Amino acid sequence: MFNFSYDKRVLYIVLAILVVISLTNLMTSPGALLSILYGLPGVLIAITFHEFAHGFAAYKLGDNTAKMEGRLSLNPFAHLDPIGTLMLVFLGIGWGKPVHVNPSNYTRKISMEKGEAIVSAAGPIMNIILAFVFAIITFVVANITNVTISVTDFGIYMSATNTTLEVIFNILISVVTINVGLGIFNLIPLPPLDGSKIIMPFLPYKAKQWFINNEQIFYLIFIVLWISGLAGRIISPAISWLATWIMNICSFIL
Repeated sequence: MFNFSYDKRVLYIVLAILVVISLTNLMTSPGALLSILYGLPGVLIAITFHEFAHGFAAYKLGDNTAKMEGRLSLNPFAHLDPIGTLMLVFLGIGWGKPVHVNPSNYTRKISMEKGEAIVSAAGPIMNIILAFVFAIITFVVANITNVTISVTDFGIYMSATNTTLEVIFNILISVVTINVGLGIFNLIPLPPLDGSKIIMPFLPYKAKQWFINNEQIFYLIFIVLWISGLAGRIISPAISWLATWIMNICSFIL
């Protein structure tokens, strides 16, 4: 759930600059273009299910806003944000179209604050579940096709016997890593990311008020981390570790 409250023209300018830089890198690295193509299915799956999970969680808590707006759908076009999708494709960090919710409609069995935390957590949780699902699919297909998948601290490797299998496994592994990446990225506790709402019920009252009063500053901090690439460098080790851990667990099970 990602929602900017400022002039989006700034985002278009930043995106244009970053895409130009990315395209320049692609021209000097043919393998990078293949990586982007392999990642496209993962981007569609990760964003679609992430945003669907937000809307579904809100619906189960009593708010039908997402349903009325057609967001309780697994149609990717209902959830893709042009800017966020391009960012995820080219830079590995992005977002979907925000799902609108109305916390005042939530069941009175829990507070609105806890309801918002649950709805916000639903997206990243869905991404981690999908990472497990596609990791299992990867090893099932590997067993059927006699392809060896090697999971090490340095990455995930496979030995396919033909180009078709190589493409299939690159796509499957990309779906796992992209879902892990989107899930962890959204857990960063800075507005406007999901993590900023997930931590709210756990903060002491004074800390909570300080966080709310300084929300715009946290927005700026996030933008700086995002544009500078520091956000990606900070969470990359966590993404790599979790993706490797998930693949190792599924490899052990299968």
